[in-house]
Amino acid sequence: MHIPHKIYFFNVQQEVIYQRYIKRFLDLFVAAALFALLFWFVVLIGLAYLIINQWPLFFFQFRIGEKNKPFSVCKFRTLAAQEDKPLQARRFLLGDFLRGSNLDELPQLWNILKGDMSLIGPRPLPVEYLALMNDDQKRRHLVLPGITGWAQVNGRHSISWQKKFELDIYYVDHISFRLDMLILFKTIVLLLSFKKDKSLVEEKFKGN
Repeated sequence: MHIPHKIYFFNVQQEVIYQRYIKRFLDLFVAAALFALLFWFVVLIGLAYLIINQWPLFFFQFRIGEKNKPFSVCKFRTLAAQEDKPLQARRFLLGDFLRGSNLDELPQLWNILKGDMSLIGPRPLPVEYLALMNDDQKRRHLVLPGITGWAQVNGRHSISWQKKFELDIYYVDHISFRLDMLILFKTIVLLLSFKKDKSLVEEKFKGN
């Protein structure tokens, strides 16, 4: 079906305005509201970590941000601090729960408030992956990384790295309020489904 040029131009302009102005405003509003609402939860988790002797509470790692700039992402630490041990040996019950429910991502609300991340966008990857990506795959870094994204709600750990990059680039090319709301809805559905966490067995990206 032929789309009149004026309607197409209007839709494009709407998407540009959303991406440049509205999306960031919504990020700040939602992140600030959730941060204030869930602060008590962070305190409770901190006390639980202290009781079970799994301090420190937070895990920091440099990830690839917008325009390939590295930033320090913040998460609840879900593995014991003994990094000389295998991953499976470092697991503990509360960490498994937070990782499986994706609540370990909650501190990234601070990254959103700082301007490092968005609620929705391609997931930030470790900085060492940047040298392994081709120019097309690096296009995923034209926008802020997100807590959830198009690849996360369309397979996440069960799809190939190539497919993840294709989905990330699709998002970059089609950012809109409608797509973000669809991703948000699908994210909530996935969170309520309590699917088994596969993050610890996911194969690392090794390049093309």
